[in-house]
Amino acid sequence: MIAVFFLSGIISIAYQQTVFSAIVIIGLLIMLLTNKKRKFVISLLLSFLIGFVVSMVTNNFIETINLPKDIKIILNRFFLVFIIIGIILNHLFFNKTISWYNNKPDWQNPIILPFHKVHTFWFWIIGIAVNGLIYLFFIIQKDIEYIQSLLLFCLIFSLINAVFEEVIWRGILLSSLKEYTSTRFAIFVTSVGFGLLHLSIGFSIYLSLFISVAGVIYALITLKTNSIYPSIVFHIIINIGMVLSGFII
Repeated sequence: MIAVFFLSGIISIAYQQTVFSAIVIIGLLIMLLTNKKRKFVISLLLSFLIGFVVSMVTNNFIETINLPKDIKIILNRFFLVFIIIGIILNHLFFNKTISWYNNKPDWQNPIILPFHKVHTFWFWIIGIAVNGLIYLFFIIQKDIEYIQSLLLFCLIFSLINAVFEEVIWRGILLSSLKEYTSTRFAIFVTSVGFGLLHLSIGFSIYLSLFISVAGVIYALITLKTNSIYPSIVFHIIINIGMVLSGFII
């Protein structure tokens, strides 16, 4: 029920459905007051939604200002900081340790698939290579002048978006939810939530749910290596591919 309310909240806030968003937040507040066992988890997800509301309101204000499109997109990604601030303040309020897998990657733990065991490092490399080739197919169809014009934007956008999203989803939230609920719940909520957050930048519900699959992959790599950095690198490469192939701007 907590996950349903949280994910519904992301959808309603992304679509700027004020009434439904208020209902979701009130519902979580009621849960917060009545479910002492999950008080920290509920407040954590509630603080995320409040931070998301602030970021959306700020983005709507920026849309009214006469700024270049690329600047608006970068600011849109930068305002994810409000979500980070919200969940950090929640940890401080409950006197909980803020952990985000800030460790050197340990590649010794394999990823167990249904019929095969894969070394995490090669799983990571293959994932990057496959996605790189897919985006390269679209990139080579673009003019060199088009690609050159996007290089600075590509670098800034890719770094901000990847670092902020990974710190939120595979960093603080995955770490906290894994500790206070279960690994499966943590992976499910952070992966689906990660996908649905893309509704706020105009992605379709189907594409957003597909992105949730990438969230599962990022989560597995993070948990197996006990480090957020491999998923950040993976995410940056995906973002670069999306920008240069024309999917972002």
